[in-house]
Amino acid sequence: MEVKSLLGRMHMVKSSFLLVVRLLLDLLGLFVELKSTGSLEQYGFARNRIWSIDLDPPPSPSDISHKAYVDLILTHSEEDMKIWPHRYDCRLRVALGPTGDLMLTSRIRNTNTDGKSFTFRFAYQTYFFVTDISEVRVEGLETLDYLDNLKNGERFTEQEDAITFESEVDKVYLSTPTKIAILDHERKRTFELRKDGLPDAVVWNPWDKKAKSMADFGDNEYMHMLCVEAACVEEPITLKPGEEWKGRQEISAVPSSYCSEQLDPLRLLLRG
Repeated sequence: MEVKSLLGRMHMVKSSFLLVVRLLLDLLGLFVELKSTGSLEQYGFARNRIWSIDLDPPPSPSDISHKAYVDLILTHSEEDMKIWPHRYDCRLRVALGPTGDLMLTSRIRNTNTDGKSFTFRFAYQTYFFVTDISEVRVEGLETLDYLDNLKNGERFTEQEDAITFESEVDKVYLSTPTKIAILDHERKRTFELRKDGLPDAVVWNPWDKKAKSMADFGDNEYMHMLCVEAACVEEPITLKPGEEWKGRQEISAVPSSYCSEQLDPLRLLLRG
């Protein structure tokens, strides 16, 4: 079988992570309203820019000092200001814990000198490798409202006890808890996603028909992936000059039996 996606290629290398993380920063507040992007890039432009590495990053907080980390920096360029006329600093810290936990922390600061505020939406586009998508369920999003992008962003309320997959899914769950679980039954493994500053969550799988139409996606690779994104979609973030926003996402893999006890859906919603 031909493997086209980065996720699929990484799965073929045993020493590689089976989790792909791509930063998705929509600086123009157009994560959902894609039809109004005009000449702007789909999903914003930050993911297609070259980031620099901070060789002298600020120290890590004492509670996570045991983690190895790297800071990536993105700032405005003259070319970018032609399509989005604002100055900003964006810092992404990628930290790895001794047991393989992955923490992403983003800070965005408004550095405009003309007194103007700016507004943006934000999401981490995290792709999880799963054994069989039909044997996967997502817990923690039950009874919540969501926007269905397959139905022009119409708002619904989730009726299922847990989210399972039998066809294409492209939903934005609103006001979600700080913890979400992705259970892979066949592998008896659960990805535990924890987040701060990102109230929403995107759940996406293209399924077979759309997968075949995507140039960088193998025809059958939809069976082994699920995208769950910590995001801020419904209510955009506005920063005045000098103000800074911070968002964080942490991902860990644990045995499903452990996660089922620790991430009971009702308990998630009550503690959210």
